[in-house]
Amino acid sequence: MAARRRIDIAEGSAALSAWRGGEHSRPVTAMAVRYALEELAARAPGNSVEVRVPPFGVTQCIAGPRHTRGTPPNVVECDAATWLGLVSGTLSWADAVERGQVAASGLRADLSGELPL
Repeated sequence: MAARRRIDIAEGSAALSAWRGGEHSRPVTAMAVRYALEELAARAPGNSVEVRVPPFGVTQCIAGPRHTRGTPPNVVECDAATWLGLVSGTLSWADAVERGQVAASGLRADLSGELPL
């Protein structure tokens, strides 16, 4: 069963394009982050990895064991600018991890195969 989208695809795509073009206002950033999180969940469905981009959103993705309580064993967390850089391809997963821009814990918490979107 496909996840129900909360962000309109056209609006989310427009926000991501605007962000790539240099518009980094809070509303544009929030829409772009939420859209990209939903897109990741749609492209890599599952519940084994939790991706957090505070304060804008969180999603679960990647097929595998599902967690139901407490902190999940596989967590990826970063700020909005890092997330959108990863999504848009202006920042590589390896570089972000090496620079400490991404906190990734757990065996499945490597999104290099899913990014950029």
